[in-house]
Amino acid sequence: MARRPLPRILSNGSAQIARGRELARTAADSATDVLHPLITITRGLRRLASAGRRKVAETPKDKRGPLLFLVASLVMVVALMPYGPLLAVITLMAAAAWQGRDRSPSEPEGPNETQAQRLQSLHEALVPYFSTAEDPSPLYAHGGDWEKTFPSFEFDDTDRVTHLVIRYPAYFTDGEAESRARIEHLLTAKSGRGREYHFAWDEEGNQVTVTVLAPLPTDIAAQRFVTAPGETVLGFTDPTQVQRTLPLAYGEEQRDVPPVVWRTGIRSTEPHLLAVGQPGSGTSTLLRSVALQALQYGDVLIVEGGSTGEYACLTGRDGVLAVECGLAGALSSLEWAAHETERRLISTNRARQEGNPPPEDTKRPLWIILDRPSAFTHLAAADGRKDPQSLLQVPLRHGRAANVTVVVAEQFDSLDTLSDAVRQHTRARAVLGPATAQQLEAVLGAPPHTTPVAHVPPGRGYARLGAGPVHRLQVPATPDPYDDATSDTHRQAVVDLLPPRSAPAEAEPKAVPVPTEPVATKAVVEQA
Repeated sequence: MARRPLPRILSNGSAQIARGRELARTAADSATDVLHPLITITRGLRRLASAGRRKVAETPKDKRGPLLFLVASLVMVVALMPYGPLLAVITLMAAAAWQGRDRSPSEPEGPNETQAQRLQSLHEALVPYFSTAEDPSPLYAHGGDWEKTFPSFEFDDTDRVTHLVIRYPAYFTDGEAESRARIEHLLTAKSGRGREYHFAWDEEGNQVTVTVLAPLPTDIAAQRFVTAPGETVLGFTDPTQVQRTLPLAYGEEQRDVPPVVWRTGIRSTEPHLLAVGQPGSGTSTLLRSVALQALQYGDVLIVEGGSTGEYACLTGRDGVLAVECGLAGALSSLEWAAHETERRLISTNRARQEGNPPPEDTKRPLWIILDRPSAFTHLAAADGRKDPQSLLQVPLRHGRAANVTVVVAEQFDSLDTLSDAVRQHTRARAVLGPATAQQLEAVLGAPPHTTPVAHVPPGRGYARLGAGPVHRLQVPATPDPYDDATSDTHRQAVVDLLPPRSAPAEAEPKAVPVPTEPVATKAVVEQA
């Protein structure tokens, strides 16, 4: 049976609607141009009428009679004069046109004196970097014209640069990271420190665009994010970096904020995460936020090396297998996690060989969260025990196939104590707190396109997922609800996300059982 063609109004309806909107917009603009004198006179008549009413209202009541008599006399004299009404109408229209004119102050065409001095100072500072002695007609020269080098610029209310387009000669080595870094450092110092700048290098057009970034919002509290299973919100970034937004609640208001979404699971290319920062930078806040989101669809095993009780609120909750703060508990829990990963691999492999779907007990995600594992490394070495990081090799290497995700947080001063397995398999990275450009590049694998600042709020940093771009990151406020310094709003937001307790709060959390018999051999794991 032949398919009937769609009606014409349905096949090209969108094009007709767009054309109709364009015609309506053009007609409105033309009508505005034609009727502009009439609009001006009408506005002026309205202003004159308002002025007349104010004048009558301000006149005392005992003087309103003589005033009305004087006005009536003038009207009668004008009416009896030759051509008096015509001249009165012309005078009234001229006065209305004068009163109805646009009184908005015209913007200056160029920069003011302070802004011009700033641009000239930038031009002089760039001369040593963008000029050579062999250039017969240098673009940059001392005392030269800055208008040739800065084709576009914008300033804020304090006459500081907010947007600037800089032209540079073609022989500048813009393909070298060190050369670009020198220019970015100079522009940051001359344009004003304490702000974050984004640099967009156009190597084909020999231009660099400098943009001052607005600070990321720090008042986003922990909440249920609109995400699919396997998606975790690490934080929020600039609207120009991602194409997706999430609706967030700000009390009674609701905003759409662009997130940094980390995808985990079988089809993830970055199944494990490493977060690095200074003390107090917000790495524990990030791990708490990830744990609360993971408990919505999976089970969580937490190993805390700092022994500060940052995760005590999760003890005994549904889905929380254990919260370990000691070396013995950490070893037993991670050993169970390694055996569980092997068991999942074997069960999944057997089901696939038999042509059956994976068992249900292998589909529920398992999250292994470690905060400062380097503390256990020193304790294990002093006690002559196995390093807990050595038990992460199987979950890290085979975690994606077994639906097991590992999240590790460590500080900069102990970064060299991380094992090779942790370094190689954690391809999703986050750096929080103040850090130098060298530290960011060493952890993320690529330098950010913005300039890091010395003072940042907690939870502020950068994130990079695999080989993707480097994003600015602000972690949602997820503090420890048992901390006295936590505000009531943020405390209640975290408490609302906690799952119900499966054990009394006073009871000691039971250690994760370790199977007495090995459930897999190395050969079977490699086969899986």
